Formats: sequence, C-alpha cells, structure tokens
Amino acid sequence: MKLQKAIFTSKAIGNLRTFLQEFYPLVSILVGYFLLAISIGPYQNGDTAWEYDAVLGILKTGLPVANGVLMDQPPLGFYIQALFFKSFGVSMNNGTFLVTLFGLGCVVLVYAIGKVAYNKTTGFFASLLFAFSPWHLIMSRTFLIDAQCLFFSLLGLFVALIAVRRASFRLFIFSAIVFAAAFNTKLYAVFTLVPLLAFFFYYQPRNLKRTLKWLVGFSIPVLIAVFLWYQVISGIGLSSIFLHADLISQNPNIATPTPFFVTNFLVSYGIGWFFIDASTVSLLVCLWQRRIFREFLPLDATCIVTIICVVSVNVILGTILDLKAPFLNAIKYDYQSLPFFSLLAASLVSKSLTLVKLSKLKIKIKKMHLIAVALLGLVLVAAALFYNMWYTHLFSTWDYLIFRVDPNINEGYSLFNSDPIEANSILMFAQFLGFMFAISGILWVSIHKLSSILNRSILKKALKHG
Repeated sequence: MKLQKAIFTSKAIGNLRTFLQEFYPLVSILVGYFLLAISIGPYQNGDTAWEYDAVLGILKTGLPVANGVLMDQPPLGFYIQALFFKSFGVSMNNGTFLVTLFGLGCVVLVYAIGKVAYNKTTGFFASLLFAFSPWHLIMSRTFLIDAQCLFFSLLGLFVALIAVRRASFRLFIFSAIVFAAAFNTKLYAVFTLVPLLAFFFYYQPRNLKRTLKWLVGFSIPVLIAVFLWYQVISGIGLSSIFLHADLISQNPNIATPTPFFVTNFLVSYGIGWFFIDASTVSLLVCLWQRRIFREFLPLDATCIVTIICVVSVNVILGTILDLKAPFLNAIKYDYQSLPFFSLLAASLVSKSLTLVKLSKLKIKIKKMHLIAVALLGLVLVAAALFYNMWYTHLFSTWDYLIFRVDPNINEGYSLFNSDPIEANSILMFAQFLGFMFAISGILWVSIHKLSSILNRSILKKALKHG
C-alpha cells in the first residue's frame, strides 16, 4: 500500500513537473494579465452606455435596440452579452468582466498563433507583450464589443492556420464559421482576411481548382450569416453595411485631420516607442539576414502588411474622407493590428538568440556586430514590456483618460474610471502580484534557455574530449 502511494505520488510530481515545464510560461502570463486587468477600470463613456442599452434592448425586445433605434452594428456581441446577463445578472460590471474574459482568450490565441506560425519562444513573448500593452488592457476593461470581435478574429485565423498547414478542408470551413462570427460581431474583422489569405496562399499548393473550392467554401458561411441578419432578421438591408454612421458622419472641424493621428496614438498611448522600435528592428534583422531567417520572412511580411492595411484604412477614412469616428477612435479602428505588432516585435527575441549562436561561427568583427544587434533586440523587447507595465500602473490611478489626436489639441477618444486604484489598496497589491507573475514567466523561460545552452556546451566538450 505504501509502495503504491509512493508510486502515485512520484507520478503526480512528475506530471506536475512536465505540466509546469510546458505550460507555466503561458499560465504566468494569464494569471498576471487577469490580476492586472481586474485592478484597473472598468472604463465608461457614451459608447459603453449605448452598447449597454443595446444589450438591454435584446432582453426586452429580442433585438439590439438602443434609445428606440436598432443598432447599426452587427449583433452577435450584444446577444452574447445578453446571454451572460441572463445567467449572471444585469450590470455594467458583469458585462465588463465578460469582456475581460474575451481579452484573456485573445492572449491565449496570440500565444497559439505565435507558437504555430513562428516558434514557442515567439508565442510566449508575443502573448506577453500583447497582454501587458495598455491598449489591450484598456479595451479588455471597457464595455465594448471590440475584444469579442478580436477574439473571434484570432480564433478564426488560428484555425485557418492549422487547416492550411494540415491541408484540412473541414477545418478551413470551421475557420470560416468562426470568421463569420467575428464579422457579425464587428465589421473590423474584415482585416483578418489579410493574414488569413496570406497563410492560405503560402501553405497551399498552387492549384486553381483547389483554390477556388477552398475560397468559395470559406465565403459561404460568411455570406449566409450576413444575409440572415441584414435581410431576413433585421430587415435593414445589405446596403446598411456601407451606410454605417462611422462611414457617414463628417468631422465637425474640432481639429484639422493629419495623417499622423494614428502614429500619435500608437506612440503616446497604444504601445509606445520601444514597442514600435522592436517591431521595426525585427523586420530589419529579418531582411538583413534573410538567408538565415528565410522561414520568418513571409511571416514578418504578413504581419507588416496587415499592420499597414489596418492603419492605412484608418488614415484614409479619418484624413482623406474626413470622417469623425475613424479620426477620433484610433484606439478601436487599429485594434486589429495589435496582435501583429506583438508577433513582429516578439520574433525579435528568437532572431536575437539565433544571431548569438551564429556569432560563434564568425570572425571577430562580424561576431561583435551580430552580438551587438542581438543585445539591441533583447533590450528593445525588455524595454517595451517594462515601459508598458509602468505606463499601465500609471494610468490605472487616473479617473479620466483621453487619447488625443494631436499632442497639442485636447480632442480625442475619452474614457472615465469611477474607481481608480489607490496606494496600499488590495487592487494595488493585485496589480503588483500580476507583474510578478509575468516576470516569473520570463525568468522561467530564460533559465530553461540558459540551461539548454549550457547542457549542449557540456555535451560538445565531452564529445571532443571523448
């Protein structure tokens, strides 16, 4: 009996050790993110009140009606919130908690996409940068449908990536169903088609008949879902997709639109200079050593093309077409680009480690160059992460946020926090604990990387002496 208990205990410890080795880095991010997220917000403004009313409209009439008017947004996000309200009670805090759970799911999906597309190290650091960016944390603590849309977009992209790598038509159709859910949550999901099609054409064999079959099959669930809502259920017609208020309401000359309003948001509020620098250096390193990183090149290209598409559409709508919502709401319009900034920046860690290995085979001058670039990459990623942690802590103590379209103009998207955290509070402790969990994950990955390198070095020396 004692022997059986000892064997059972030994197996349990072994399974726990295996689980921690495989999943602790991700678990540390998820726990850290959740503790940090619940310590900030919830944030509110006119948009949150409007969407909250739409959910109440579903509970009363079955349709997302706000202030007596049917919402001009796709409905799925509101119906999900209504179902959550029925299960757990109607309140803004409950609704915001659901948004936070979707935000948590987005973190997992960024990890999964990074791991499958790049490697495990990139998946870890991409999810880490994404989870602790002020941008994602704010969107995860605001009663808006954007986090739900991003979750379904990333889920559809992940399933599509697995499908094209396995050449599974059924999985690809399932990814189409998920994408249809994303598109029927918010139209911003359309940007997911950029990386999805890039992965499709990169991994699939060049066969016209097969390509048409897959693309037509992907289109059908999306078209059916859109037709059912706009033509059959709501009766507002397919043309209303292009007659959305955001695509009609002109900028009331509160500020002269410039092409740099998106850049200002990204640098000053969304992700910061270090994050952008890490993404830029990552791309440059890939181009510089394209023979070494030939597998990374199409993935980096996919990320940068997706970012350019998202940002360019926002700039065109806000500046050239002079539309109010795109100009003021960069935090929402460019949200779909954040995972790709994260993947691009995070891949710099893997590239830097590869450069260090490569330096051992080079002469002294080239060796110094490679090590210098590798150190720069690692420092930029670390700086991006810790700067965003500091900035997140800073704004969590404020009761009002405004994302100015220009540093010198007091106009932009604003949010209110009725309960900012205070020093020595329980929430401040939770925030600190969240940061510690994230750092523990970094240390865990770093120690295992160093241990692996040392073991290989010892083995090489033993083989030489042997």
